[in-house]
Amino acid sequence: MINAGLAIGADCSQGRPGDALEYTASAGACALIIGSYNFVASIDHTESFTTDTPDFWRREGATYPSHGGRFTGEPAYFKHVTRAAENIMYNTNTTPDDYDYVVFHEPNSKFPLATAKKLGFSKEKVEPSLAVRWIGNTYSASSMIGLAATLDIAKAGDKILMISYGSGSGSDAFTITVRDGIEERRKNIPKVQDYIDDKVFLDYSYYTKHRGKIKM
Repeated sequence: MINAGLAIGADCSQGRPGDALEYTASAGACALIIGSYNFVASIDHTESFTTDTPDFWRREGATYPSHGGRFTGEPAYFKHVTRAAENIMYNTNTTPDDYDYVVFHEPNSKFPLATAKKLGFSKEKVEPSLAVRWIGNTYSASSMIGLAATLDIAKAGDKILMISYGSGSGSDAFTITVRDGIEERRKNIPKVQDYIDDKVFLDYSYYTKHRGKIKM
C-alpha cells in the first residue's frame, strides 16, 4: 500500500455558442491528498450507483458536446445522486440528521438544493458547498471543490456526506469525518472563497476568442 496519493478533479467545460449549457459551463480544478497519516478528515464509507443513461455526450470529432436537455435532470442526475445517497445511508445505518454537511455535484445551484430537500437535508447543510453560484459548473472538479469549501468551515467531529455525479451515468457517495487538527492546518492556506474573491471578470468577446469559439 502507498503512503499517500494525489486525487485531482479538473475540467474545462464549454457549450456551443447560444446553447443553454454555455451559461453555466466553466473551468476549474481541485486536488486532494489521500493518505494514511497526518490527515484532517477520514473517508469512512463509499458507495457507487451506475446505469446506462446517456444524458450527455460528445461525438468523435465534434467540437461541442450534446445533451438531452431536461433529460439531464431526471432520470439522469436526480436518480443517480439520490440512489447513491440513499444506498450509503442505508448501508451505514445513518440518516440526514447524522450529517453536519452534504456536498453534491453542482451543475447549477438548483439541482443540489432540490436533491437535498428530497433526501431530507436542510439547505443550511448544503449551501456552504455551493461554489457553483460564483464559478459555474466545473464538471469533474465540481463536488471536490464543494468538499474543499465545506472543509474550510467544518470543525473536528463534523460528518460530511458527499455525492459526485458523472454523465453516462453514475454517482459515487462518501461519508467523511472531520478530524482533530483541521483548524491549525488551514490557518495559513488560501480558502476556496479567497480564490473566488480574487476573480477577474472577462467579457464575452475575450472569452470566445480565448476558447477558440470564433472560427475564421
